[in-house]
Amino acid sequence: MEPVHETVAMAKACEQAGFDAFWIAEAYPWWRKHSFEARSSTAVLAVIAAQTARIQLGWGIISPYTRHPVQIAMEARVMQDLAGDRFLLGLGASKIFMKEIGEGEGEKVGPATVMRESIEVVKGVLSGGAFQYEGKVFQASVPPLKGDAHAPRGIPPIYVAGTGPVLQKMSGVIGDGLLTASITTPEFVRYSRKNMEEGARKAGKDSAALVLGSVIVGSIGRDSAKGKEGAREQAAMYLANKVQNIKGSADVLLECAGLTFDELRPVAEAMERGGRRAAARAVTDEILTKVCAIAGTAQECIQRIEEYRDAGCTHIMLEIWGDDRTGQAKLFGDAVLPHFKK
Repeated sequence: MEPVHETVAMAKACEQAGFDAFWIAEAYPWWRKHSFEARSSTAVLAVIAAQTARIQLGWGIISPYTRHPVQIAMEARVMQDLAGDRFLLGLGASKIFMKEIGEGEGEKVGPATVMRESIEVVKGVLSGGAFQYEGKVFQASVPPLKGDAHAPRGIPPIYVAGTGPVLQKMSGVIGDGLLTASITTPEFVRYSRKNMEEGARKAGKDSAALVLGSVIVGSIGRDSAKGKEGAREQAAMYLANKVQNIKGSADVLLECAGLTFDELRPVAEAMERGGRRAAARAVTDEILTKVCAIAGTAQECIQRIEEYRDAGCTHIMLEIWGDDRTGQAKLFGDAVLPHFKK
């Protein structure tokens, strides 16, 4: 959502701090109401790839409702050229994007079919061979890549984003893992892992080899209350989003957090009246506790990460918010990451 130079600076700060991966989420035009602009994650991540050297780089996520899977494969080639094996590909239906652009609503073919066909096409194109595809949603006719073509032949890790059980199980069948949405809690991790592992078992796959990555809001400071301010603001934005745009799709997500729509409605109303800072003030300490943000002092963050790890989360997709985010990344690198690196 930020200007590109700010996102690039954050990526560099995270690489220097020792983070393993940097993911870009696709911003939505809905955020314009709150002083943010939507920017293409595929374009921004290509810029970051050219200015980093070690850190893995992921689309987390893009939607096949906004790009034909052949186009997704073409953009993946750009990332492979620039980042090689550092590139990670995350796909999700993105309920809010479907709503905003009028796609998927009321259609006979559901998001699960769209996701499955998209991944089949992306893999088929990236494999380099002749590829013909006729699905319920997508078609593709791609000639083979000649032997002298200067292009990779590999397929990057592909992760399925899902909140509901159908897509979560699918992640274990056709993906390299599952990505869960913001406001993920340890309880939702356990729920999600069960679904992913069920899909893997049905496909005869080893679920132990699969990734479960979760987007979790967070912020850090040397003082506990100050360190939680950023997480409170980001949680407010996501909770308002859940109330206004995603609604029923977030039921289990909120149930696992012990949150109700009635409890969150004042947050959404505050955001409409006064923006994200007003919404942050409406996030009570009780709500913030239920969100299970990775926030506060370094020791508080370490304890929370261990809770997520014990629940079965293999990859913390930490969304750092608040003041001085590059400084926060450094503090995470100095005071939190070494605990887990060893």
